[in-house]
Amino acid sequence: MSLNLKNLRGAVLPLALLLVWYAVTALGLVNTKLIVPPEKVLQVAYKFVMRGNFLESIEASLFRDLSGFLLGSVAGVLLGVLMGLSRWTERFVGPSFNTLKQISLFAWLPLISTWLGTGDAAKILFVALSAFYPVALNTFEGVRGVSKAQLEVARVYAFTYKQLITKLILPSASPQILTGLHLGLIYAWMATIGAEFLLISSGSGLGDTVIKGRAAFNIELIVFGMLTIGLIGAIFNHIATRIERRLLVWRGA
Repeated sequence: MSLNLKNLRGAVLPLALLLVWYAVTALGLVNTKLIVPPEKVLQVAYKFVMRGNFLESIEASLFRDLSGFLLGSVAGVLLGVLMGLSRWTERFVGPSFNTLKQISLFAWLPLISTWLGTGDAAKILFVALSAFYPVALNTFEGVRGVSKAQLEVARVYAFTYKQLITKLILPSASPQILTGLHLGLIYAWMATIGAEFLLISSGSGLGDTVIKGRAAFNIELIVFGMLTIGLIGAIFNHIATRIERRLLVWRGA
């Protein structure tokens, strides 16, 4: 019973905001052309889901998001492990990596769109960049965080280089690596919507849904798109948290 109550606590604030939203619009305390009533949002949502390309938009956004996240996370883990294991690699690549990560991700969009246009390839590359930096940085810190005492024990047991990596370094660094992947997944979703919104081109996507609402001054559609984006992001975060807890169950409470 207590577990169910804990799960419901997170719904208190959204429900309170929903009640306030309904009250201020129903009582006419705000301009309902700008702050639309929730029932109108539901009406537009129903029409859009039934008549529009809602599922196609979700599929397009998820494809860009997961493709970019996969590319960026794989590259980030590989670079983070290399820099963590090799001082030479860190000295050679580290300064460039630390310089590039200071550049705002959205500053890359003009260059990416010049190279690849405004199609899926450009959006996936942008998403991959957004996931790459947090994954690489956390992986590097996790590998470098292996203590000298642990390495000394490995030497005593005469670990081979392969055993050193697979049985000591990667397991020890796994909490940091998973944290980086979790952050990368969140940043990738935000970058997906940002790319769809800023790389304006023909095609579908949840960012395109918001653009259509803005172009038509359809506040209801804009709010519906925003709520859908937030809900999918929350689902991603919940799934990532569950996976992280499951994989790190060996750490205990």
